[in-house]
Amino acid sequence: MRVLILFFISLLVISEDYFPGEEWATATADEVGLDESKIEKLFDMTFEDDATMSAVLIKDGYIVKEQYAEGFDQDSFGTSWSTAKSYYAALIGISLDRGEIDSLDDPVSKYVESYSAPEKKNITIRQILNMTSGLEFPSHEHEMMFFESDHLQYAENVGVENPPGEVFQYNNVNSMMIGEILKGATGKTAKTLLDERIFSQIGLTNYTAWEDEAGNTMTYCCLDMSARDYSKFGLLFSRDGKWEDKQIISKNYVDESLQLYWGKTPDMGWSHSDTRGYSLQWWISKYDDDAKIYNTSGKFGQFIFIDKERDVIFTRITKYYPGPGDAQQWGALGYLRFLGSVDRAVAVSRFLMAIGLVRLDDGSVRTPYTNEDGESREFYQNYVKIVDSIADLEIDD
Repeated sequence: MRVLILFFISLLVISEDYFPGEEWATATADEVGLDESKIEKLFDMTFEDDATMSAVLIKDGYIVKEQYAEGFDQDSFGTSWSTAKSYYAALIGISLDRGEIDSLDDPVSKYVESYSAPEKKNITIRQILNMTSGLEFPSHEHEMMFFESDHLQYAENVGVENPPGEVFQYNNVNSMMIGEILKGATGKTAKTLLDERIFSQIGLTNYTAWEDEAGNTMTYCCLDMSARDYSKFGLLFSRDGKWEDKQIISKNYVDESLQLYWGKTPDMGWSHSDTRGYSLQWWISKYDDDAKIYNTSGKFGQFIFIDKERDVIFTRITKYYPGPGDAQQWGALGYLRFLGSVDRAVAVSRFLMAIGLVRLDDGSVRTPYTNEDGESREFYQNYVKIVDSIADLEIDD
C-alpha cells in the first residue's frame, strides 16, 4: 500500500518527460519510487574508494542524490578517458541518420583513403566500433598512442593481425579512427560535430574536447566536464536519443548500441559479471532478468551507468585537476613516447611532477592527466556489487 501511495504522489509532482536546462531539478527518493537506504549503500560503496571525485544519481531526469569529495563540487571537471568513446561513436549514428554514412557495414575505405590498402579494405565501420577489426593489438592496447604528437598518423600505421569480425580486442586505434571516418563522411572534425550535433542540442556548453599536437580530435579519449554534464549524455541514451522534442540520435542507433552484441569480453583486470559485453563503443555490465545495465568506461574508473528500463543514470568520476588548453603539448615530457610502456611513462611523469620538474598548471605541458589519487581500486573490487546495486534501487513491494 505504501508503494502505491508514493507512486500516486510522485505522479503529481514528477514529470516523466522532464529534461534539465541550465539548472537541474532535484527529487527525493520517495518521489521517484527509490529506496533511500539502497541509495546510501550505493554511494557508500562508491566513496569507499578515495579516488572518487563525484557521483550523481538521476531518476526520471531528476537528480536524486549527488556527492562530491572534499575540495570538489558540482562544477568540478573530471576527465573521461575512454568514456569519450561512446560520445564520438554517437556521431557515427547521427551521420547514419543524415545519410552521410550509408551503413555500419560500409568498408572504412569508403571514407578513409588509408584503409584502401589490401589488408584493410574489408574492415567495416561496425567492426571498428565493435572492436573486432583485427588490427594489430599489443599488450598496451595502443595506449602508447596517447604520448605521440600525431595520434592519427600512429593509428593509420597500425597493421592487421586477425581476420575482421572474428576476435574482440579492446583496441584504442579503432576508436581513434572514428574521427577520420566522420571527416570523410562530413568534411568536419569530430570535435566540431560533437558540439554542433550533440552538446549544443542538450545544453552542454562548459567542456573541453582534447586534440593532439597535430590538431586531430582524440576520439578514443579525453573529454573534460562536470559529473552533471556527463550525466546529460547518459540521459540522452536513456531517452532513446531524444532531448525534449528533438530526436538527436535515432532510436534505432541507440537500440543497436545498447544490446549484448559481444556477449563475453576478456577480463579487464578486475572482477565483473560473466555477461559483460560490448556494442558500438558501449559496455554492457549486466544483462539478465533483473536488469540490463549499460555503461561508458574510462581507464581510471570513470563511468556513466544506464538502467534504461527504469530511466536511471549513475555517473561516477575520479579526481582530476585540469590544466589550461584543449590541445596536447608534451614539452619536457615528449620523450615518454620512447619508453615503450604505459606503466613506465605514467611512473616517470608522476615522479617528475612530484619533485616539481614538470607542472601542468603553467601550460608548459598540456594534456589530460590523472594523478595517483584519481586511480580507482576499491571501486573496481566492488564493481559487480555496485552494478547490482544500481539495478536494485526501487522500493521493495
